[in-house]
Amino acid sequence: MDRRKFIKDLTALGVTAGMARISGVVPQSWAAPGKGEIPYRPLGSTGEKVSIVGLGGFHLGRPEGQESIRIVRTAIDNGINFMDNSWDYNGGESEIRMGKALRDGYRQKVFLMTKIDGRTAESADKQLNESLKRLETDRIDLLQFHELIRMSDPERIFALHGAYEAMLAARKAGKIRYIGFTGHKSPTVHLKMLELCFAHDFTPATAQMPLNLMDAHYDSFEKQVLPVLLQHGIGPLAMKSMGDHYLLDSKAVTPMECLHYDMNLPVAVVITGCDSMPILEQALNAARTFRPMSETEVAALLAKTAEAAKQGRYELYKTSDHFDSTAHNPQWLG
Repeated sequence: MDRRKFIKDLTALGVTAGMARISGVVPQSWAAPGKGEIPYRPLGSTGEKVSIVGLGGFHLGRPEGQESIRIVRTAIDNGINFMDNSWDYNGGESEIRMGKALRDGYRQKVFLMTKIDGRTAESADKQLNESLKRLETDRIDLLQFHELIRMSDPERIFALHGAYEAMLAARKAGKIRYIGFTGHKSPTVHLKMLELCFAHDFTPATAQMPLNLMDAHYDSFEKQVLPVLLQHGIGPLAMKSMGDHYLLDSKAVTPMECLHYDMNLPVAVVITGCDSMPILEQALNAARTFRPMSETEVAALLAKTAEAAKQGRYELYKTSDHFDSTAHNPQWLG
């Protein structure tokens, strides 16, 4: 099938399902079940339940070691069960710190995700084994192909002796349970990855992408990719709710508005970086106080960001190489 037609048909599926404009459709049951509690949602078609907030791994490299361990354990003690990480975060330090934090019975309380950059079977397998060692576990719940930012990335992953072969073998060996992918550059790359996944008779468990009050206006993952994921039962993972700090630099929105907007989308989890206890408490408070918003409330938030969102000014992950770690370190790809 012609690739452009394939992508058009994929998006049409979502539109037909009534998902082209999806803000405001989450059910009331997705709100916090009780005072002081945080909601849990299904992770696509996996049968897993994950907390509405996930703890981002990159920011764990910012505080000193013991403080990062305290952040992880406090998050878990307060109901966060989704742990995000990556082989390349802070030279592996983020995984090392999370591994230490998950000692003493904490590993059994979480759904652990990490990512690899390798595009070849050899590099992917090497990075996975290093991640297992750092995280001090013999199995990772979700392994994701990291940072698909080039149109060639999906092709390399599915090539002969590519990373997909290694991850299938790893899953068979019990090293990983589910497989997904991430990217922050363009919805077109995500759609290309989905095309190749389906061509190989493979439906990923998850797909991670930027979803926020700016994305909704510019080259939007929410409009182009999220409907397709929902149509195919793939768990959507939201990231960059504040675009690191850049969305907040616009002065158009507050952290709570950013978090609640993402929670109001039909995503499985909103992954947010917490480099201090106050920032963790902010995330927990957002989850505890979340209530599905009306279409009017959503429209009001989007109106606040419409002007600032033009040309991706505050979405540097789309419009620059600032967030492109593999562009700065191409050797990681293998």
